[in-house]
Amino acid sequence: MISVLKDYHPLIIEGMGGYDSRDPDLVAQQIVIGLHEHWSMQPPKMPITLVTQGDPYDEKGISAITRRVADKLDILRALVYLDPEIADYHLPNADLYKVKIKIQYSHLVQILETSEVGFLAKLSAGVRASLEEKNAQRRTLEKAALPQYFYDFAMLQEVTKIACKQICQAVTVAHTSCEISPFSVTSFYNVGLELGLTQVEDIVPYKARAGL
Repeated sequence: MISVLKDYHPLIIEGMGGYDSRDPDLVAQQIVIGLHEHWSMQPPKMPITLVTQGDPYDEKGISAITRRVADKLDILRALVYLDPEIADYHLPNADLYKVKIKIQYSHLVQILETSEVGFLAKLSAGVRASLEEKNAQRRTLEKAALPQYFYDFAMLQEVTKIACKQICQAVTVAHTSCEISPFSVTSFYNVGLELGLTQVEDIVPYKARAGL
């Protein structure tokens, strides 16, 4: 499946889950406009595929938004999912709408480790440090620590982007909100940037345009 992915320009969308109360169709419209603006300056050289990360379908939030973006762009989707020993529920619960390519997380890790020995340890240390910092902030706010699964899904998010860029020589990352909670999985995108593993020029920030 990885050999098939090489024939595409990966589009990855990061954002809130089902607790996002906004109309997913309106959010998708804003994202598509932003993507067209971005691609007018950096045109993809290959057909686009939307790479998802196993979110179960919900009527609101990221899974509803990615379905709509795929429809509006008339593109197929790919799925990167966690290995069963990490989260055995991940693939069975994933939204498989228009999914043509399925790739296991560990296969991407292997590719990255082959090209850079110690890659996983480097990224893992960055994610754990960020997680500790966020939990320290939560303690000062008298809030509970973030769930343990945040580590696994933050790793999945960053590995997916980094591996897609390496495999396809390009990637586009779009966010679904102007404001990203510091206590969300999406917020770990800063880890990849700070480590120099992802690039800000590949990110399309969300912009709420009037009249939509």
